[in-house]
Amino acid sequence: MSKVYFSTWNGELINNMGKSADEWEESAYNLPAQYDEHRESKAFIGWDGVALFSEDVDVIRLAMEYAAQYQEYSEACGRCAPGRWGGRILYDQLDKIARGAGSVSDLDHLKEIGKSMQMTSKCEIGKTVPNPILDLMTHFEDEFMTCIKEQKPSKHYHESVGYIAKITAPCTDACPAQVDIPGYIEGVRDLRFDDSLMATRQTMPLAHVCGRVCPHPCEDACRRTNLDEPIAIMALKRLGADWETDHEYDFFHPMEKKPSLGKKVAVVGAGPAGLTTAYYLAAEGVDVDVYEELPVLGGEVTVGVPEYRMPFGKYQKDIECVKDMGVNFITNHKVNADDMRRFDAEYDATMVASGTRLSKKVYCENERPEITGYWGAIDFLDRVNLYEKFGYTLTDEQKKEYAIDADYVDLTGKTVACVGGGFTSMDVVRCSIRAGAKRVIMLYRRDEKTIIRNTTYEEYHEAVEEGVEFIFHSAVAEMRDENNVLKSLLVDRFELVPDPDGGRPQLVKIEGESFELEVDYLIPAVSQSADLSHIPEEWEIEMTSWKTIKTNGKDFMTSRKGIFASGDCEYGPMTIVNAVGQAKRAASVMARYIQTGEVGLTDDEIMEDHLRKLRVYDKKEKVTGWLPGLARQQSAVLDVDIRKTNNEEVVFGFTQEQALAEADRCMRCYYIAMVQA
Repeated sequence: MSKVYFSTWNGELINNMGKSADEWEESAYNLPAQYDEHRESKAFIGWDGVALFSEDVDVIRLAMEYAAQYQEYSEACGRCAPGRWGGRILYDQLDKIARGAGSVSDLDHLKEIGKSMQMTSKCEIGKTVPNPILDLMTHFEDEFMTCIKEQKPSKHYHESVGYIAKITAPCTDACPAQVDIPGYIEGVRDLRFDDSLMATRQTMPLAHVCGRVCPHPCEDACRRTNLDEPIAIMALKRLGADWETDHEYDFFHPMEKKPSLGKKVAVVGAGPAGLTTAYYLAAEGVDVDVYEELPVLGGEVTVGVPEYRMPFGKYQKDIECVKDMGVNFITNHKVNADDMRRFDAEYDATMVASGTRLSKKVYCENERPEITGYWGAIDFLDRVNLYEKFGYTLTDEQKKEYAIDADYVDLTGKTVACVGGGFTSMDVVRCSIRAGAKRVIMLYRRDEKTIIRNTTYEEYHEAVEEGVEFIFHSAVAEMRDENNVLKSLLVDRFELVPDPDGGRPQLVKIEGESFELEVDYLIPAVSQSADLSHIPEEWEIEMTSWKTIKTNGKDFMTSRKGIFASGDCEYGPMTIVNAVGQAKRAASVMARYIQTGEVGLTDDEIMEDHLRKLRVYDKKEKVTGWLPGLARQQSAVLDVDIRKTNNEEVVFGFTQEQALAEADRCMRCYYIAMVQA
């Protein structure tokens, strides 16, 4: 909600002309009335209308400057005549009127061209740019006519005025890493996989990873959903990366590495957040040292995400891409408090991206780590993946601890129960199937719909196909052991009871429905916590209530100057794409901080935050002008009877024919937004 002088945003018409500011009606939308902490906005103009926050706005120049942004874009695009030529005419005619040389026929021509673009442009940006311009010509016709009749410039035509614009799309806005999704899909459609990959790497260096294990929130904001089905955005992302790798090309970086600034940064952790921070800092000419506790790089994606879902050979290419930018890695180095003190003294800034690698408890009765058969999810996945990917065998001590005779995780004939409902728990149960367990059960407090929302539809159904049993609305009440060896679990059943006040339904235990489940292993995968023992106590860095490092979530600096945090250790367990999005923003801030000592966001980042609050995607929008019913392409997958016994990649990816058909479904929903500040 924000007070406006005038607004046509999303069909609302608010006209406070002639009223005092105290009487101004508020907009129903989260419009950016305050641009940043130092500047108020005077106007906001975009694909869905215009909003004025001040009476002192030159509406003719505002329309002209908005058209100028589109003209620059349309010249680069050039895919359709209405967009390309229409954009040029919009700008030329508006500039002519604004400088005092226009005529009534120019105004009529503007309206005609605007309506033609709305109806005939091939992409959404061409269709929507005329919307606010036509609104301004309709509701402020007197100001246009005054300039025309008196042949005088508009009121601020010759003044220095700040206009800040950003191109976005509903899918890009929903992506935590702000990937240019229409851009990389367009690269696929043109069979320019180099362009596709570089569009991804502008904000996402881990193209192999996020083309395979991303929960793809972008697909929930795909406008194609309003017509038939969303674009298979994630599946299209991996194509450029696979093309580069399969052809053994040098890395296609979207930027040239800048000359050295003579500045250096320490990064703690070589997972997705650490790798992303290092990549974009190195591109800016910063010398980067990354310290990793494990003997291998890649963090939890390496030791936590199974080979069948994310082949390490592919991830290795993402890591090598970061190395190719000149990043230095130090493995087998567990950073401690003394290291952090040294980093603080010797480096210009430090990024803490150490993740969350401690499994949290189920919080049931008799839950004791010393019980044989009680195995934390993180440690379990470490043992599986370090063997499968690198050949690290179990030590004699570990064999005894896990009650396993083999050199690797062998669960033949065992029953495994996992508690959770996210990606980690899904990895646990599917790895257990591949380790030979005779029965694998997932216990989850919520329902099937929620577990699909927490992971993906494909991940859940592939697990069901492989034989994982899901017991929903259930929770472990007690672990039962004999001489510290797990024998069974007491499991409570629950039901969802509607809130009489209309709030969220509550889970209520069903009395008399508890049951005993015989198991050999209980693997809690409910969440993880961060080990922050390496943070010096005397620094008194602020922590969240979740015992993670507190930042303001925008520039990612901690309460200690020069110490930044991103990824799981800053927010708690999150998706890979969220960690990458945080780290990309943090790297941008750090690059400026080490040169100026100032912490702040660029205009592009400020606009990104405003658009995310405003919400670009409208799920109620009725999409017309496109051919409906074009089926979404489905990648072939490894046969279930084959994949249950090995760690081969399950999802094959699109063929070229499938990729082209799917890319053709994209409606190129770019939008332009602009603020006058």
